[in-house]
Amino acid sequence: MKLLVDMNLPSSWVPYLAAAGIHAEHWSVLGAPDATDVEIVNFAKAGGYVVFTCDLDFSAILTVTFADKPSVVHLRAMAVRPAVVGQIVVDALRRTERELEEGALLTIDPQHSRLRLLPLGLRQ
Repeated sequence: MKLLVDMNLPSSWVPYLAAAGIHAEHWSVLGAPDATDVEIVNFAKAGGYVVFTCDLDFSAILTVTFADKPSVVHLRAMAVRPAVVGQIVVDALRRTERELEEGALLTIDPQHSRLRLLPLGLRQ
């Protein structure tokens, strides 16, 4: 699994995830800072990335397009730094790696996580 870390998350996620054995790249290194969410989704799908974000727009795009890829990991937390929620994220990624490879939306908050298989809206 390789993660595309969205601009709304700090780039410190990249070395944190690498230390946990998870390949990640920050969007600031891969693409234009003013890219639209749709452009990021298309890039992620073409490159086999899982989008890691705290932006709800990505799950909305998956819903309205009935997309089966890319997978999206949505972090819902007040503090989004790896020093605060990093282990929670890593644990959730490890638990759901197979589903994320196939196509899923993983929502993580500090209390629990929720996994939904893609495409959204077709199977609940």
